[in-house]
Amino acid sequence: MMAKKVAANAVALVVALFFAFPTYWMVTSALKPRVDMLTSGYDLVPFSVTGANFATAWNKAGFLDSLANSLLVTLSAVLAALVVGLLAAVALSRMRFRGRKGFVMVMLVAQMAPFEALLIPIFLMMRDLDLLDRLPVLTLVYFAVTLPFCAWTLRGFVNGIPLELEEAAMVDGCGRWGAFRRVTLPLLGPGLVATSVFAFVTAWNEFLYALSLVNDQAKQTLPVWLSSFQSQFGTDWGGAMAASALFTLPVLVFFLIVQRKMVTGVTAGAVKG
Repeated sequence: MMAKKVAANAVALVVALFFAFPTYWMVTSALKPRVDMLTSGYDLVPFSVTGANFATAWNKAGFLDSLANSLLVTLSAVLAALVVGLLAAVALSRMRFRGRKGFVMVMLVAQMAPFEALLIPIFLMMRDLDLLDRLPVLTLVYFAVTLPFCAWTLRGFVNGIPLELEEAAMVDGCGRWGAFRRVTLPLLGPGLVATSVFAFVTAWNEFLYALSLVNDQAKQTLPVWLSSFQSQFGTDWGGAMAASALFTLPVLVFFLIVQRKMVTGVTAGAVKG
């Protein structure tokens, strides 16, 4: 039994190191001087460290504007997708109406459809409507991308909460909305956290639609801005790695903020016996 546990822990450690190594490589490369970047070998521990690459990335034209655009578009899309997806999940889980199973199947198909295949139709539609180079349009696209996943995932979390808890709250005097707000919604904390993290990462990393629908440099997002480190004269690998490290910070901060709600979400909705 002990041998199996040690073996399982060893495998988990190897897998964790395998997935963590690219991040470690990115950070150490960002800290290396430019003269040490283009070498035949790679030092796992850099002997010389510099912050010049981070200064280059921070002071590069368009960084703060692109950061603000990405935050605005991503947070707006994720918040809207969570609200609409939660309402749809509750309706699909708690209500019985004609066509419910068909709607769930359509939602699943929309989630599985390759979103890249819709690029040309969406681009032509937005061009004909004169809606290119507008951040609200990009927000709408990201909302459409993340909504099916949010609704599908939250529906599973709602199904996992016994209906009897809401019925007991309504017997004690709560209305349907009060029972949902006081009982079901707090218990959905872990589900909302997991769904919001995935939706945030999906919208935050999106590159193709941001590149195609927004040509104005003042309205570009961070993934598009990252491509500016590559030019006809070569690629600034140190600056690109530093910019990539800065690019991951908002995702990390967002996760650290929402993960605190996981434990409170599990217990805050419990009813007294």
